Amino acid sequence: MAEIVELLRQGRDEEVWQKCCGFIDLSLQDFMKIQDRLLLEQLELLRRCELGRYIINGAKPGSVEEFREQVPLTVYDDYAPFLLNKRANALPKKPALWQYTSGKSGEYPFRWAPVTAEQLKEIEELLFALLFFSGCKRRNDINFREDDKILYGMAPPPYATGTMARVFPYQLFKFLPPVDEAEKQSFEERMQRGFDLALSEGLDVFLALSSVAVAIGDRFRQQGNKTDLKALLKKPRAIPRLAKGLIKSKLAHRPLLPRDLWSLRGLITFGIDSSIYKEKIRDTWGVEPLEFHGCTEAVLIAMQTWDHEGMTFIPSLNFFEFIPEEESIKSREDFTYQPETLLLDELKPGNYELVITSLHGGPFVRYRLGHLVKITSLRNEKLNIDIPQMVFLSRVDDQIDIAGFTRLSEKTIWQAIENAGLSYEDWTARKEVNGDPRLHLYIELKNNGHVTAGQVASLVHEELKILDAPYAELESFTHLHPLEVTLLPENAFQLYKRRQQASGADLTQLTPPHINPADETINFLVKAAGAATEEAGQMVEA
Repeated sequence: MAEIVELLRQGRDEEVWQKCCGFIDLSLQDFMKIQDRLLLEQLELLRRCELGRYIINGAKPGSVEEFREQVPLTVYDDYAPFLLNKRANALPKKPALWQYTSGKSGEYPFRWAPVTAEQLKEIEELLFALLFFSGCKRRNDINFREDDKILYGMAPPPYATGTMARVFPYQLFKFLPPVDEAEKQSFEERMQRGFDLALSEGLDVFLALSSVAVAIGDRFRQQGNKTDLKALLKKPRAIPRLAKGLIKSKLAHRPLLPRDLWSLRGLITFGIDSSIYKEKIRDTWGVEPLEFHGCTEAVLIAMQTWDHEGMTFIPSLNFFEFIPEEESIKSREDFTYQPETLLLDELKPGNYELVITSLHGGPFVRYRLGHLVKITSLRNEKLNIDIPQMVFLSRVDDQIDIAGFTRLSEKTIWQAIENAGLSYEDWTARKEVNGDPRLHLYIELKNNGHVTAGQVASLVHEELKILDAPYAELESFTHLHPLEVTLLPENAFQLYKRRQQASGADLTQLTPPHINPADETINFLVKAAGAATEEAGQMVEA
């Protein structure tokens, strides 16, 4: 990082751009050469460590082709004995730090993943790339100044986004509040302190989970143009900025918004729902958000550039493989089936499950992230980027991801329903977006009419907060109530079963899946079953 900082201070912007953003100018052939070289280096590290020998299980691949033929695909359970106990001596390289994300509900609360010093160096350069892309309009356009103020609205360490905060270029920019102070505060305290400082000192860049960026805008709208004059007297430097913002909002005949107070040069968002919130964030903050895709195990996978369209893959942190969607579905239906994979230069536009192998001494080998991505095009014609472009679609596993904070499994939701003391026939749940992303629970009660949907939602919500810490953090971080409940009509699931039997469905398909049912299934349970119940009632009356 010191080298980049010094180059920037010397005004050598083109050198900095090439060092941090040059991957977008690689030919696809050169991209693959980097991937192949780094993978072969990683294989040497894996052969020398306990985890690598365990995962590779006696195979001795000497090429990329042999690696893909001889080494099986893996999931987190394969690494749990090493990573949950942080067995650093068993890993390819000693970790510089550990980070976590939510685990498998009911089995382990968090999934731990190490980050090596070599990976951190790559991440540092990519953070500059994110900054540059978020504020530029063309190549070599670096639109940031020393001492720019940055408000950081990501989840704190040891979440993966906390790792990004730790390696951010402090020498150049001013964090609001300073990182040392922020890490000792709760998320709510940190954001409040950051905004107090931003009102007085200004704000140039905002990094935030998309759900946090939206939640902050919603708070502005709810508070309207109310101001605490006593509090303002303690912050006299904030008065001119707030007065100017209030005038802007009054002239626009709307509540005060962040865009009235600050003119950001860059806004970077992260989260599964970033694309959903894109327009709302732009309207609230007055600038187009730049999205990137990553996760705890892979850190940074791809990022948008200044056209704010598809994301470009990053060659230097992970080796990429792609499972075609039909192969992914087949492997989930038959756990003994090993799906085929494709490399980046073998792709066509379409949907794929993403597989990564960590580089630079990371632990993961042919690891199924559970991410379904869409390859939108094989290159970015507008910006002449010769690398396939992607967008993130969803998770492919049996968990429901809400706002990037929590993944709820069937077991956890079921346990929450049981703990709530509800008497029910059956249930199904999925993630839906109606303004905000939420968990939508469809449930048929045995004593329908005695309990309201609102009461069910309140009971289950409180139990989920007890069972799943990240779910509770979602509410405290964003103030969202992410659970919606629909009470299904009497006999909804029985009628569904009869329909499936009549169509000759397999025994395993007689009931809807508990997690992520299709639109057609929900429509039947809510509408068709309800109509059938009403028709039966009319026949009885007749």
